[in-house]
Parts: sequence; structure tokens; C-alpha cells
Amino acid sequence: MTEPAGKATAAGGARNFRAYYVLAALVAGLVAGMLANRIGQAPRDDALGVASFVGTLWLNALKMTVIPLVVALLVVGIAKSAEAAQTGRVAGRAMLWIVIICTASAVFGAIATVVLTDAFPLPRETAALLQTALGNVDKTAAGTLPGPAEFFKGVIPPNIFAAANNGDVLPLTVFALLFGLALTRLAAPGRRSVVGLFEAIGDGFVVIIDWVLVVAPLGVFALAFTVGAAAGGAAFAGLGHYVVVISVIGVLVTLAAYPLAVIAGNVRMGEFTRGLIAPQTVAISTRSSLASLPAMLTASRAMGIRDEVADVTLPIAVALFRATGPAMNVAVAFYVAHWLGIQPSLSQMIAATAVGAVMSYGAVSLPGEVSYISSIAPIAFALGVPIAPLGLLVAVEMVPDIFRTVGNVTHDVALASIVDRSAGARA
Repeated sequence: MTEPAGKATAAGGARNFRAYYVLAALVAGLVAGMLANRIGQAPRDDALGVASFVGTLWLNALKMTVIPLVVALLVVGIAKSAEAAQTGRVAGRAMLWIVIICTASAVFGAIATVVLTDAFPLPRETAALLQTALGNVDKTAAGTLPGPAEFFKGVIPPNIFAAANNGDVLPLTVFALLFGLALTRLAAPGRRSVVGLFEAIGDGFVVIIDWVLVVAPLGVFALAFTVGAAAGGAAFAGLGHYVVVISVIGVLVTLAAYPLAVIAGNVRMGEFTRGLIAPQTVAISTRSSLASLPAMLTASRAMGIRDEVADVTLPIAVALFRATGPAMNVAVAFYVAHWLGIQPSLSQMIAATAVGAVMSYGAVSLPGEVSYISSIAPIAFALGVPIAPLGLLVAVEMVPDIFRTVGNVTHDVALASIVDRSAGARA
């Protein structure tokens, strides 16, 4: 599920171009919905009926792929990550640090979102209008989790197929994690066959999601029209607030890489900062960690990281490490709860954070929009919030995605420095 750097750059450009279409559809839909309030009641209701129908179809097309895609990606990612960790000391240390950083990132994302939305909440009137508008988009009631004792009992699913049918994401995540680890104990031929099967299944669902995203401008326009008609200008205020909150969390995660590299990687702050200028510039322009790999390799050598460490750690990091992903993905789900006025229980918040962390262990490289849906929807399910708002938020993801990529590139180089030092390369 990865691609060469040259193809990744070209594909990234094509995805960026499509993202502009989706963003334009969002703005046009919101404006059209606001203007619809000025026409007669009957034409307005007819237009809303059509928009609701189209938007619901598009959302259902996204939802139908989430559960099987998540299981396939987790099995493949965990199996490949565990296999990579067994290939040598450098790779093993890299995978250990990836798990540590991703777990910390998910916890930070949950806490930071709660703190930021409490300190800088949406205005009450704006929040009320958005809750009404988003309620019109998806009338599915938010799920609830049982008490703490029942919650922990449910982590291990008695029937995996029933869990999939009910959309119980945390038990499915635990199952996929255990199954992926179990595959590493099989003989190589059997392991490759099973992993190859799940990889093919995942690739197939990625193609389906890509087809669905081709018509994303139409789906987003329909959803935005419904929201714009109900919320008016509050929709723009809500989207702006979302972009700022999620981007701030991305920036904070990125900044954490600097003391991490200095303390755990024994790199001078000035040397680390200067060395990352080129990789970060490529990341901003391409929104692709893979396209930034050559610049990262050059920067790591300039910092004194051994070639044999950088040449192993950085490709693993580009393929499997998304340092900003857990924090920002969890933050999106928690922000949707804030938008809708939902107060998740402690069990739900723990479940969502755990899913966000585990989903990032060995996360395979996917196109931005596909990754957005496949990574955040399971967290939203675990948190008990509907995923309909993701259909709107994906349209403005291009802004937070810049911070995601810059943060990932920064942490990739920091990881290389940490592995280099822990392997005994530098004092």
C-alpha cells in the first residue's frame, strides 16, 4: 500500500488538486444553503430533500467500508511492524519508540482537545445552530458504552462477527491487534499468504473509498447545503474554529519533537532546527512524508546520524510512523463531540484514545482523504459520536494536513536521532 517517491509526489499533486474542488464544493454548498432560505418554502424544502438524499447516500458509501478496511489495515500494519521489529536491533528500537510516541500522542490529543474546547468553546448560539444543522445531516443517535466493569469485559469480543455487525470498534481493534501479532508466529509461507490476503482486501476497499471520494464534491455540496440552510454563517465560524483547534494540536505535537531530539537523541537544538528546514519545506509544499524522505536523509547525515541507522529508521518511519496522527485524529473525534454537545463518558474517552493509539501502530501509507476517513471513523464510533460531520470536515482537512505532514517529518528525523543514540552510536 505504498508507492515510489516520484509517483507519490505526482499523486500528492493530484490529491491536492482534488482537495481544492472539495473545498470549493463546501463553500458553494454553504452559500447555496444560506441563499435557499430566501426562496419560497416549497422550493426550499424540495431542495433540502434532494440534498439530504444525496448526502445520505454518499455518507453511507463511506460508512460501508470503514469496519472491513480498519480490520484489514490493522492486521497488515501490525504484522508488518512486528516483522520489521524482528529484523534487527535498529528496526526493533525504532518500532518500540514508534509505539511509545504514538501512545503519548493519542493521550495528548484527547487531553489537549478537552482543554482547548473548554478554554475556547464555540459561542453558544453558533454551537446551537451547528448542533441543529448536523442533527439534520445524520439523525443516528449517538452510541453509549456501558459502565466501567462491563466496558472492560467487552474489550475481548465473544463473537467477532457480532462485534463487526454492531460496529463495536474497540473489540475489533483488539482482535486485529492480536491476530496481526499471531501471524508473526506462523511459518514464512503461511504468514505471507495471510498478510497478502488482508493486504489485497485492504487495497480493494481503498479503491472503493477512492471511487467514493471522486464524487466527494457532490456529496460535500449536498451536506453543506443542508448545514448552510440550517446554520447560516455559523457554519463558517464552526469550521474556522475547528481548523484552528486541530492545527494548534498539530503544532504542539510538532514542537514536542525538538526537546525529544535534544534530550533523547542528543542532538543540538540549533543543529536540529537548521537541518529540518529543507525537509519541512518539502512537507509543506507536497503534504507527503515520502516525498520528503530524500531531504530527511540529507538532514540526518548533517546531524551526525549514522547512515546505517538513518537508512533503516527513516524508511520505516515514513512507511509506518505518523506521530501527529494519533493526537490529531483523536482530536477530530473529540471536537465532533464538542460540536454536537455530546458529553462522552470516561469509558468512551478511554476507548476512543486507545483506538486512536492502536490504529497508529504500523499505520500504512494511504492517500490523505482515505486515511482521514479510515483513521478517524473508528475513533468516532468508540467515542459514541456520528461520523456524518467527517463528510464536511474532510473538505477543510487540507489545512490541518500541512501541520500533520510537517510534524510527521520532524518526528521522523527525531526518531532517527533517538535510535542512533540508543544503539550506542553517539554519547
